[in-house]
Amino acid sequence: MPRKAYARRYAQAVFEIALEKKELERWQTDLRKIAGAVANETFLAALESPKIKIADKSKLLTRTLGDINPLALNLVLMLINRGGVAMLAAIADEYQRMLDEYRGIQTADVITAVPIDDKDKEKLAEKLGTLVAKKVVVKPEVDPEILGGIIARVGGKLLDGSTRSKLAALKRELVGSGRVR
Repeated sequence: MPRKAYARRYAQAVFEIALEKKELERWQTDLRKIAGAVANETFLAALESPKIKIADKSKLLTRTLGDINPLALNLVLMLINRGGVAMLAAIADEYQRMLDEYRGIQTADVITAVPIDDKDKEKLAEKLGTLVAKKVVVKPEVDPEILGGIIARVGGKLLDGSTRSKLAALKRELVGSGRVR
């Protein structure tokens, strides 16, 4: 949990800088690029290696990332020095959440038993958007364990319309009335 709190703090600082300099999209792109590069285990190991000098790490970053904001490069170098470079993906995710919130967009984590197509995703986004009074972007996930229906987490609300939870509720109701044992 502490790592997540640190990631949130770094993302907040980055967001404030980006907002002040009117570079919200550039930071979004740079953070995605950095998080993508750090997702490569070999690249991450090189950045975390105490055997490689910081100047060499800086050159490696510049070559790998290309044209990125010098402040974004400084962020990565600072995180390398503090042993927190692995947090970059969490920082990028948190920055994206803050940017979406700033733009009035809410992300909905939706779990279904089978994949949903773009048309259904759009309809679901509209219905959930009405519920939270914001524009909603659906982030789908498939979990056959729910049997059918959907589970949606949006704006701090959990909506469980899965077949599995309905069956469990029915069982509790029947057990409570003494009909099933």
